[in-house]
Amino acid sequence: MIKVALVIPSLQSGGMERVMSKLAGYFAKKNNIEVHLILYGKSREIFFPLPESVYVYKPSFVFTDHRRIVSTFKTLFFLRKIVKRIKPDTILSFGEYWNSFVLLSLIGFDFPIYVSDRCQPTKSLGKLHDRFRKWLYPSASGIIVQTSMAKKIYERQNLNNNIKVIGNPIHQISLNGKPQDKENIILTVGRLIESKHHDRLIKIFKDLSLSEWKLVIVGGDALKQSGLKELKRLVKKLGMEDKVEFTGTVSDVESYYKKSKIFAFTSSSEGFPNVIGEAMSAGLPVIAYDCVAGPSDLIEDEENGFLIPLFNDKMYSKKLKDLMNDEKLQSRLGKASKELVKKFSVENTAEEYYLFIRGA
Repeated sequence: MIKVALVIPSLQSGGMERVMSKLAGYFAKKNNIEVHLILYGKSREIFFPLPESVYVYKPSFVFTDHRRIVSTFKTLFFLRKIVKRIKPDTILSFGEYWNSFVLLSLIGFDFPIYVSDRCQPTKSLGKLHDRFRKWLYPSASGIIVQTSMAKKIYERQNLNNNIKVIGNPIHQISLNGKPQDKENIILTVGRLIESKHHDRLIKIFKDLSLSEWKLVIVGGDALKQSGLKELKRLVKKLGMEDKVEFTGTVSDVESYYKKSKIFAFTSSSEGFPNVIGEAMSAGLPVIAYDCVAGPSDLIEDEENGFLIPLFNDKMYSKKLKDLMNDEKLQSRLGKASKELVKKFSVENTAEEYYLFIRGA
């Protein structure tokens, strides 16, 4: 029996967490695989479903900020204790802010540890985190990055000699609806945080003045930012309460992909944007900022969507309006999207993960 330990702070609603749940589900279906999932962050919430066969471990104590140092050491010893008990054949850790902590916690063990960063590859995590990565990442058995650009950057930084590019597993959405089931909806999906720039999208949509269209924003507050409050204030100021819908965090995002006509993305910082892949699998044309890494690994400009130079809102507005006014263009780009994203199926990418963390 091969034991795989998956290590992540939580399985709350989020892109990184969604990918980990997909990997856990795929690994659990394989013969002779025993999957162990270790949750160790402040929030031990499980938002995404897991197979019953997956063993889940959580600390019995509460991580408290007023006793941060004590809580951190308790978490470190919790990780060591659980990993020592499991005796895994391989370990996979997710989270750029957490991977160094996992590597530090497991110093002295012989278990192979693979780490995967999920953020924009040029992003600084702060002086302390950056120093820990330079010190600890070379000790990992391998690093999984999401884009070719990320690999080049990590190689220049000499973070590890074994770096593998694997895109995220993208759920392939089945389309049974007819064209008339679609509504005049521009959809965006993402946490309501500053780097997603939902405010810019709202302003762009306002300036287009196409009364028959609606903007739907799927996602909830995160990172202690009061995104929803601020965005609702903006919408009210612009007099768009009847044109912009906030859904909050939802479990059935697929229904929104299916009924929308266009997917718009204004994030300036990405690792690998799962939501773009999901929108593509639903046959949606996508328009997005061409930030350092992520969108360009999924969108082929003019083929299945539009890549817009970062914060060039004039061009963004023009291309979005072209899409809104041309159903044939929507159809052509949407069909190309669905075809291009097939290479990122859960089966294909999860198997790549498995082979890499098994040293194949």
